[in-house]
Amino acid sequence: MLAATLLCARPVAAETLLCHVSYGGETQILHAEPVASPYAVPVQAIGSYFLFRMVWQKEPADLAAIKLYVLAASDGGAVPIQQLTHLYPPPALSRPEYGFTGLNSVYEPVRDGELQYWCELSAVAGRAP
Repeated sequence: MLAATLLCARPVAAETLLCHVSYGGETQILHAEPVASPYAVPVQAIGSYFLFRMVWQKEPADLAAIKLYVLAASDGGAVPIQQLTHLYPPPALSRPEYGFTGLNSVYEPVRDGELQYWCELSAVAGRAP
């Protein structure tokens, strides 16, 4: 029975959240999947100063959103610099050059550096029964 189910499996596109983050001449592509609760989503270090956090909730429908946080790492702990909230699913764009977020620039208040980022939802091929 299992073998028959696997043979009949069809490809399906699942979404993943991709954020293109540039800092200090380097660009990283960060990945995130939907979560049931935002509380356990970790931050990711970008250089020695910035922290980046991506929280994507699909359910429940009234909380469906993509929240992006940029924080500054300091001796006293992480300090929020920017928070953006986008409804999920984001609206379709006629010019999606910089995804659904557009190009964002965040500046270090002490060191005068710049972090730029933009995010998109991307289809990832998978298999479904």
